[in-house]
Parts: sequence; structure tokens; C-alpha cells
Amino acid sequence: MRRLSRVRDLLAGRMDTALTEALTGQLQATKEGAWLALAMVAGEVDRTGAHERMRAIEHLGDTRRAWLVSELEHALVTALDREDLFRLSRYIDDVLDALRDFVRESRLYQVAEQIRFIPLLDQVIVGIEALEKAVRALSSKPAAVVHDALAAKKAGGAVRRMYQYEIARIFSEELTAERMKERELARRLEIAGTAIANAADAAADGAMKR
Repeated sequence: MRRLSRVRDLLAGRMDTALTEALTGQLQATKEGAWLALAMVAGEVDRTGAHERMRAIEHLGDTRRAWLVSELEHALVTALDREDLFRLSRYIDDVLDALRDFVRESRLYQVAEQIRFIPLLDQVIVGIEALEKAVRALSSKPAAVVHDALAAKKAGGAVRRMYQYEIARIFSEELTAERMKERELARRLEIAGTAIANAADAAADGAMKR
């Protein structure tokens, strides 16, 4: 029955439901990680608690990614190119990894002024939510994927620009140990922004090929 359901989805032009669920689950875990990082820099969650919770979130994201890989291995046909689906999942994983590193290094470095990272994290969340819309559109409205992917890419670009301003600010001041710690944390969010843009490209590429 599961195989017949997949065939019906493909004949109707819809993406395999299991693949959609796996990608959506991976994005939900990533968004949860971003919200946790935002709560940490806002002072709503202490750094140690955020670090511990992030480990559980990362495990959930890894589980969803493993599910996707397993589904790809067993699927006879996929509505989107397997390589594009794999790339999309890998870049989503890169976003969560960058957020994990951000939380971990925040705990290690104990930077005093974390509130300056809120705008960057806001755009990371915007990008993740746009990717989530793009993935949902893969199964129902493939024509909308490119639009949502462009929104995600725009958010990723905004993160990178904010990072550049942060670096300019840091280099305009005395390069103390505190400033260098801030640079490292900003760099983690810039990596997340780049991964969001790459994920957007993978989603758009898959939709265009289709």
C-alpha cells in the first residue's frame, strides 16, 4: 500500500510524501535550534541549558536526515532529482551544525554582549521558514518553490551582509580578546546564512529541472 501511495503521488506530479516529511522534520529541528539560540542571546535561556538542549535538537535533525537518506536509497523514482534532494538536506544540516557551534562557543567564550546577534538570528529564522515553505510546495505547488527559495536566499544574503558590518565594527575598535570572540560567533551565523542560500539554490534547481 505504501508503494502504491508513492506511485499515485508521482503520477499526480507530487513529491514522495515520506521525502517531504523527512525534509520538513529536518527543517523544524533546525528552526527549533535557531529559536533556542535566539532565546539564549536574549537572556531567556542560560548558556549551559541552551547547550544541553541543542544536543537533543541536533540529534533530532540527524535522525530526520538519516531517514531522508534511507528513503532515497529505497525509492524507485523521485519527483525531484536525487542529487538535488541530497544537497538540500545536506545544506539544511549545515545550518543546524552552525547554530550548534554558535551555542557551544557562546558557552565557551562567555561573550558579554550577545544581544547584538539578535538581528542575524532573526534573518536566519526568516530563511529557515522560507525554506520550509519551499519544501512544502514541492509536494503541492511546485511552481511556488522558486519564489520561496528566492526569499530564503535573500534572508541568507542579509545574514552575510550583517556579518560584514559586524566585522567592520570589530576591526574599527581595539582588537581585544573579547572582540575576537565576537568575531568567531558572528562567523558561525554567517556560515548559517551561506548554508541557507545554498539550500535555496538546491531547492530551486530541483524545481526548475522538474
